[in-house]
Amino acid sequence: MGLFHRQNKTMRRLLPTALALAFLATACAPTPPRPGAPATLQALPDTPLTAPQRQQWLDRVTWGANDGTDAELQRLGLKDWLARQLRPQSLPALPAQAQQLVDALDISHTPMDTLVRDLEAQRKASQDAATPEQRIELRQAYQRRLNQLGTEAQKRFVVRALYSPAQLQEQMTWFWMNHFSVSLRKADIRAWVGDYEEQAIRPHALGRFRDLLQASLRHPAMLRYLDNASNAAGRINENYARELLELHTMGVGSGYTQADVQEMARVLTGVGISLQPADAPPPRLRPERRADYVRAGFFEFNPNRHDYGPKSFLGQPLHARGLAEVDEALDRIVASPATARFIARKLAVFFIADEPPPALVERTAQAFARSHGDIAATVSALLTAPEAADFGRKFRDPMHYVLAATRLSVDQRVAADVTPVLGWINRLGQNLYAHETPDGYPQTQSDWAGSGQMAARFEVARQIATRSAVLFRVDPKAPLEQPPYARLSELASVRARLPQWSAATQAALAQARQPADWNTYFLSAPEMMFR
Repeated sequence: MGLFHRQNKTMRRLLPTALALAFLATACAPTPPRPGAPATLQALPDTPLTAPQRQQWLDRVTWGANDGTDAELQRLGLKDWLARQLRPQSLPALPAQAQQLVDALDISHTPMDTLVRDLEAQRKASQDAATPEQRIELRQAYQRRLNQLGTEAQKRFVVRALYSPAQLQEQMTWFWMNHFSVSLRKADIRAWVGDYEEQAIRPHALGRFRDLLQASLRHPAMLRYLDNASNAAGRINENYARELLELHTMGVGSGYTQADVQEMARVLTGVGISLQPADAPPPRLRPERRADYVRAGFFEFNPNRHDYGPKSFLGQPLHARGLAEVDEALDRIVASPATARFIARKLAVFFIADEPPPALVERTAQAFARSHGDIAATVSALLTAPEAADFGRKFRDPMHYVLAATRLSVDQRVAADVTPVLGWINRLGQNLYAHETPDGYPQTQSDWAGSGQMAARFEVARQIATRSAVLFRVDPKAPLEQPPYARLSELASVRARLPQWSAATQAALAQARQPADWNTYFLSAPEMMFR
């Protein structure tokens, strides 16, 4: 309680009274309506958008509007801009300086099999140490290496979120990483999470849901996190089967039964991991099962561990055998109307509203089903549906808030080090890839709008507003450039927002005596908590 009161005292001292009260009241304030949006992508108008309309689309589709993205949307027009966002392969690559930051990371240039081999050698060396002191030292070195790999994955994500032209792909990559959540706090997931994002999630973020589901299922990060690597005939582990149905596809209360969970767990027996070299021989198998063995990278389907007994799933028998039985079950799950509705609603909550209109969810589910799970088509239908246009604004979770404030402050200038951004996100309690349970971070206002969270946001806003130059300092001990902040009031994308903001916020901004104060008031404003 002492810390909370000190934070509130600091807030009251630094913010004009009207703005401080509005900031703390954000959790219960009604959200203002938003300008209308066209019904379909094909019907989007060719006429130029107004500045508020551009802000609406940018805040909805990207990680946050800034001058660079606003100019691009204004130049292309909404129809072409959104079509390009839905096809990320048509967009330019990262800016060269940002790509250099990504390329410098070990996870970007060291093959995963090399990382795994080196980590396994470190782990075994710690076990075989001659003395307790050596064992402790080697274990600490092993943990430091795991921490480094996990942190590198976080940094790579932040660099792309800040600077990638493919902003919708970046949002969808985070959405699916949170949907198919793994936690780097378990076992050695820190070593795998970067590869999980890069190989399983990112390539399919706007592709087909069926491909995404399979890629997640076959990756060691998911198989380790939800324990399917230990799921075998005679030693059934239901963890992954349960979350696959409850959290990843159909959703709780959708009609599947505990018997379906048990049958799915049997289907998934033998689905696991192999850390053997690619040229290593397969395990010894009965002749009639040898053709069923599959090894692809680190994924392995081992017939010796699979339950080949007959199974019935979602009310119908399964006819395939071996790994093909897994594929048959996944096809059945993805084709279920329950999966379409579950994914549609979760997308609507992420992009539109905490309680999206049922008609919007239904329209989006129909797009999912009609396109056979095409994610780009589903997102397009969601974003351009008439029900999405006038439903108010969406409260920013910590990830959206920090990235939006940072993108606005740095615009297209590439940071030398994004570690401070990770610190700001962590300060607000949404550490990347670190949610303890497999349901991922919540996305509703009630989860993130408490008084403690708002007080912490003020402190983060103040740091970004007054010390954004920390991002451009190569040496952490070097002095900050002067002034150590951007002049937000001079940005076109900032000026475009102000006429839509409340009189109380504008009055508070008018009281700012210097640019650093103005920045702080602006980033702390209740309106900045929404997108």
